[in-house]
Amino acid sequence: MTFSTLVSADTLSQHLDDPNWVVIDCRHDLANPDAGRAAYDEAHIPRARFAHLDHDLAGPTVGEDGAFRGRHPLPAQEGFIDTLRGWGIHDDTQVVVYDAHGGMFAARLWWMLRWVGHKAVATLDGGWQAWLAGKHPVATEPSSGSGGTLGLRAPLTKTVGVGDVMRNLLDNRRTLVDARAPDRFRGENETIDPVGGHIPGAINRFFKDNLQPDGRFKSSEQLREEWQALIGDPQQAIMQCGSGVTACHNLLALEIAGLSGAALYPGSWSEWCADAERPVA
Repeated sequence: MTFSTLVSADTLSQHLDDPNWVVIDCRHDLANPDAGRAAYDEAHIPRARFAHLDHDLAGPTVGEDGAFRGRHPLPAQEGFIDTLRGWGIHDDTQVVVYDAHGGMFAARLWWMLRWVGHKAVATLDGGWQAWLAGKHPVATEPSSGSGGTLGLRAPLTKTVGVGDVMRNLLDNRRTLVDARAPDRFRGENETIDPVGGHIPGAINRFFKDNLQPDGRFKSSEQLREEWQALIGDPQQAIMQCGSGVTACHNLLALEIAGLSGAALYPGSWSEWCADAERPVA
């Protein structure tokens, strides 16, 4: 059986010794980039590799044209494939990603694996907290893979660039959804990016609204009802956030809901607000 959205802690525990399963720890703290690795070193799921958001899941913030691409732009696909091979991932590997933040960072890696055409990737529902609550084993020794043979295939995702978002301001054909917290969407309490506010015309769907109080995702039926009321046709929706990370959480929620087809704007608000010529709401 292949898992392509979520997997439970109990199911993962039954596959800890399965060589065809690879687990990736994506814990991170935007305010303290070393915190994720420190947490991993302290304790992690046995055999899990560690992925650093800044180093493994993002590319250079400045493009070849000298323009700022956002805080976490996508890396080159070829380089990312090399990273995945270094974790021991093959074409038939079941990948499981997790964090301790409701999936806000793990979903980025979930989406990126789909971006290079790998469907067998799932987010650990409830994350690290669910693993501990289930009294499953933990490890302290680092784990690393090698010799993966994963190939680059056609993407299972869609992306748009800043030009597409600019054009949407004029024709308003697509629904732009911002995954940031409501206060940041309103331009309040902005502590990460130099400008507060949001892209004109965007609507707000805080990524945490995809979760139940215990940190697990809402049911597919509930997510479908909520998202259909918000965006209508997912094929005409664009997901964004501060830097293309938590927007992937909304994309995962849409996939759980059976509403495929929305695009990611990777540069998101951090790229948008870097040019004073772009309008701000």
